[in-house]
Amino acid sequence: MRQEELQELQSKISDASAFIRPLRTEIGRIVAGQEYLVDRVLLSLIANGHLLLEGVPGLAKTLLVKTVAQAMDGAFSRIQFTPDLLPSDVVGTTIYNQNDHTFSVKKGPVFANLVLADEINRAPSKVQSALLECMQERQATISGETIPMPSPFLVLATQNPIEQEGTYPLPEAQVDRFMFKLKVDYPTREAERSVIDRMAHPETNLHALAVAKLSDIENAREWVDKVYMDEKILEYILDIVIATRPKHHAELSSRQNGVKLGELAELVQFGASPRAGIALALAAKGAAFLEGRAYVIPQDVKALAPDVLRHRLILSYEAEAEGLDADSIIERILNELRTP
Repeated sequence: MRQEELQELQSKISDASAFIRPLRTEIGRIVAGQEYLVDRVLLSLIANGHLLLEGVPGLAKTLLVKTVAQAMDGAFSRIQFTPDLLPSDVVGTTIYNQNDHTFSVKKGPVFANLVLADEINRAPSKVQSALLECMQERQATISGETIPMPSPFLVLATQNPIEQEGTYPLPEAQVDRFMFKLKVDYPTREAERSVIDRMAHPETNLHALAVAKLSDIENAREWVDKVYMDEKILEYILDIVIATRPKHHAELSSRQNGVKLGELAELVQFGASPRAGIALALAAKGAAFLEGRAYVIPQDVKALAPDVLRHRLILSYEAEAEGLDADSIIERILNELRTP
């Protein structure tokens, strides 16, 4: 891309991303100390992805998603997943009308712009399968009738890392549909003090003002697609994804002379799928857009790689025996590969 074209694109993307700053400010007025999570939710929206969130209870997950929906004047719903939940409780069902002896479709809570799927791993496989269709196909099938999901459509699913009794492990195919898996820890002392100041009142009912529109997200997606990514950064993304696959290390070593990934062969059982590379490229473009940049830089890729890859790696028993997790494997890969 020529310098003149890049400057023109920069000007247009700066204008298209102007709504991000007031949106962040308004969300921050309600939700304190969760800037990382706010950015990932916005990034998922403009990159048309979904999030899987792992964190202890009480980290303002419901408040965050509800606030984002209010700030964009969108529809919000929360689904509490339980072992006795049915697919119809999520997507909806048909109702018989006695007056005219016909059936009509009653949509379920999943038909919203932002959906919080709370403790998703507590639901049986049939419910998770119904949600998977909504996430991947952007549609739901109710009694043979296919109904498209609203746009934009974002699912933020949560898992409780503390209590695992009565849970159903998510199928790998479903986990792979999430663009990000986020690990959220407790807020800092200063942030928690701010939370207490805002929320420790008998009748706290904070409501965000609508400072953006759903059409802003649709417009942003068009410009995210136009963000410039250099060929070297695309090759870097491919190197990162291929490095998670032990069977392809020989090919990678010949391309990046001197790279040492042999020790990972016994630590990773299955690496990331091609969907991981697509997600990482899209997320990197989205991150550049959020910052009002018309081009992707290597730091965008490095910052997003753990969130995109950690749920797509299946580690071996050797890795578990050494106390290693996916994040430590990804860190080794990023440290070993040459950055363009």
